[in-house]
Amino acid sequence: MRAVIQRVNDASVTVDGQTVGQFAGPGLSVLVGVNIDDDLAKCAVLAEKIWKLRIFDAQSLVANGYKVADDKNEVAAADANLPILLISQFTLYADTTKGRRPTWQQAARGDQAEPLINELARALRDLGAHVETGKFGADMKITQTCDGPMTILLEV
Repeated sequence: MRAVIQRVNDASVTVDGQTVGQFAGPGLSVLVGVNIDDDLAKCAVLAEKIWKLRIFDAQSLVANGYKVADDKNEVAAADANLPILLISQFTLYADTTKGRRPTWQQAARGDQAEPLINELARALRDLGAHVETGKFGADMKITQTCDGPMTILLEV
């Protein structure tokens, strides 16, 4: 599984003009691609990494009314109970090594990927995260305000 994680000030996703997931305030926007070799075990590992990735400035969060441990400079979404917008993104497994047209042979097909995306969302929720999602396979429009910018690529 491959995830592109962005620290954001707000995020939303719409499908056919309807908002299906959103949050205001600081949090994470996470695009996730599923590889043909991925399985349920990787969902738990990736969820833990996303939830505990320390990329937020503690002083900034405290100044804006969020409670965090006093002894940390950088904190994770878990430390301040920040929300996550989780979006499936098969194109993260694009292969562009030949020519100008990407191929997605390493991307899992929908019938394999959708249950794993759902499991990742469930694993994050089990860790205590508030998770908003898009709609699997839909043409989604994502709006977000990047903070930093801070973008991290995780792969498990």
